[in-house]
Amino acid sequence: MSDPNLLRNAEGALVATEPQPEVRPPASAEPKEDARSLGRDAWEDLRKRPLFWVSAALIMIMLLMAVVPQLFTFFSPQPDPRYANLAMARQPPSAQAWFGFDGQGYDIYARTIYGARSSILVGLLTTIGTMLIGGAMGLVGGFFGGWVDAVSSRIGEIFWVIPLLLGGVLFMTTFPSKLGTPYFAVVGKVVLVLVILGWPRIARIMRSAVLQIKPLDYVQAARALGASPMQIIFKHVLPNAFAPVIVVATIDLGAYIATEATLSFLGIGLQPPAISWGIAISDASGLGLLRSAPHMLLFPSLFLSVTVLAFIMLGDAVRDAFDPKGR
Repeated sequence: MSDPNLLRNAEGALVATEPQPEVRPPASAEPKEDARSLGRDAWEDLRKRPLFWVSAALIMIMLLMAVVPQLFTFFSPQPDPRYANLAMARQPPSAQAWFGFDGQGYDIYARTIYGARSSILVGLLTTIGTMLIGGAMGLVGGFFGGWVDAVSSRIGEIFWVIPLLLGGVLFMTTFPSKLGTPYFAVVGKVVLVLVILGWPRIARIMRSAVLQIKPLDYVQAARALGASPMQIIFKHVLPNAFAPVIVVATIDLGAYIATEATLSFLGIGLQPPAISWGIAISDASGLGLLRSAPHMLLFPSLFLSVTVLAFIMLGDAVRDAFDPKGR
């Protein structure tokens, strides 16, 4: 076995030579240990945006109202949202009722707090459903292409051309909920309608992101190394294509909350005894109530508007953070 540091001279004898220095690649060719992912860069950018913190704080408050409404009604003079006192009907805000009483004698403050549960529940469930269905359809169609992409795109276009609110009105009037229908059955019907009409938007966003990522070098390298399609999808394509879906879904969540309130306002969404901001606004829209008892409309509308605005602001902040051009 020969030693690289020993060479033979002209007479054939072995002589020692100086050891050769080890050749190393330049520092620029070595991987940087401090390389940050897109998600970390986006988080660093979000931390610097006041819009993100304001919207996140508002959303956290609304989520607490939906999950634990007792935290907000504990110190209220009338914490029970289902207790009605007809003698106090349409009374303005006072020490007995901070937001006043509605036409049936219910405490508006308590019902506004408890109304967050139905509205936010519909928005969250609809967003999750559209992300699962639309994300899967867009991912499969964009990755495999061919007839799979053609079929999924044509199916999505059927529902894409139907406006969200108009489709919800048509479906809910065609299949109305009867009085006495369980609460979760009515919520499930509203969520189902919104998911059916809302998933094509997420599918188009996911498909577009997959088509941009599929020809990139690291995806082609994984394919050349023998990775299966499922490994490529879940390890390389999906993590990098999910960011725009999150942005759009966050903005759409506010739209779903507003749509549920509109359906309930029209009397075809959630039905009493369910408590919802849309139902409260509908009860306050009677003849002459806006002039004689404006507080009935003011507070549910204010909470609905702030919630929808908070999700839209959060979506805008997340979109700007994930956009490299914005940074």
